[in-house]
Amino acid sequence: MIEIKNLTKQYGQITAVNNISFTANKNEILGFLGPNGAGKSTTMNMIVGYLPPTSGEILIDGMNMNDNPREVKKKIGYLPELPPLYLDMKVIEYLRFVAGIKEVPKAEREHQVARALSRLKITDMKNRVIKNLSKGYRQRVGFAQALIGDPQVLILDEPTVGLDPNQTMEVRNLINMLRKDHTIIFSSHILQEVAAVCDRIVIIDKGEIKAFDTKDKLVGASEDDIVYIIRVKGVCADAEKIIRETEGIKNVMEINFLDEKTAEFKVELESEEISEAIVSAMIQNGFSIAEIKRISMSLEDVFASFTRGKSYSGLASSDNNEFSE
Repeated sequence: MIEIKNLTKQYGQITAVNNISFTANKNEILGFLGPNGAGKSTTMNMIVGYLPPTSGEILIDGMNMNDNPREVKKKIGYLPELPPLYLDMKVIEYLRFVAGIKEVPKAEREHQVARALSRLKITDMKNRVIKNLSKGYRQRVGFAQALIGDPQVLILDEPTVGLDPNQTMEVRNLINMLRKDHTIIFSSHILQEVAAVCDRIVIIDKGEIKAFDTKDKLVGASEDDIVYIIRVKGVCADAEKIIRETEGIKNVMEINFLDEKTAEFKVELESEEISEAIVSAMIQNGFSIAEIKRISMSLEDVFASFTRGKSYSGLASSDNNEFSE
């Protein structure tokens, strides 16, 4: 359904996106992850036709954006991180306006507007002026406009920004429901959201794809990584210094100061034996070990690992996954 081939975007001497390729298949929800400045928004803006690529191809349902931009754009619904709202319009006026811009046949416009209002549970807000809505409701209006025109593809950039937990759950359920009729690319900084709704995940950093596969396979690729939780009691700053100076520590992934005399460290080790060296160093310096245990890598840990330079050799393709047509 969506094919990205060797896509590159340059701004003068700066390469924002560097020769990336991936696919999203029919009725698939594809997660798109990356730190700030990784190239996520640039990629999305090229996919929807807002930015022209420096090189490469974007195909939607077999149609090339470069050759048929008008027709390809009709197949795409886009929710940017900041929804493109006209704040002085009423909600229903705005959605009718969007239907006109998207060239929805006049006979279908009211039905599509009513359906979008219903799906986002904002029918009772249809006569409210948008500027008087809360941030959460504005986000819903932005989501509703993406559905106008019944596009085959939905590009959602941070769709739950500004929503409370109940609204976030409703949007997750909506995204899962929409997969029956749409292919979805879903970008979020909240990794739990991506894990909850996405079939495969693209991790991008510094304009390049670092990993692309299902969540389980990405986490499975880190099964051999040695990660420990170490809780110590003593002068926390001194404990951190000892841990960081211990030979064989690959990375101090997280530090939590539980109280003035207790700290918890999540560390990645080169070997199991290093945990014994840490315990020995702590005891020699007057610390007590409240807890030490090996843990599995979470999706957050995996994300951090790949964006720190870890390579992933098993990049997914549309030829070997369950979503292929």
